[in-house]
Amino acid sequence: MDMEITFPGGKRVEAHYGGFTIKTDQPVTEGGSGTAPSPFDLFLASIGTCTGYYVLSFCQKNNIPTENMRLTASIQRNPGTHLVENIRLDIHVPKEFPEKYKNAVVKAADVCAVKRHLNKPPKIHIIIASH
Repeated sequence: MDMEITFPGGKRVEAHYGGFTIKTDQPVTEGGSGTAPSPFDLFLASIGTCTGYYVLSFCQKNNIPTENMRLTASIQRNPGTHLVENIRLDIHVPKEFPEKYKNAVVKAADVCAVKRHLNKPPKIHIIIASH
């Protein structure tokens, strides 16, 4: 899997893969124009949407309506390093969500591949590649 990253101007950076373009920008407070989510926003969105996919799949498999369900993702940063120490994903279910499935839907959400990669992170190598 190769993804091409380009620099269209300003503080914007784009990723191109599989016919899609994923646009990012920095907030105005960081010198960007705020026209797109920041890369870190997409990082959190990736975890949330991956988890959401497994929650959705579980509910569909068990004929549980999802109209009144949602997930929220939040972070807690280390005040000294400003790095994320904790990511919390809350699965909001309606009152009528079957009690017998609550633990099971959490287990299904735990299968998220993005989360699993964070638990066993890959090595990242940054090199100069000549044209």
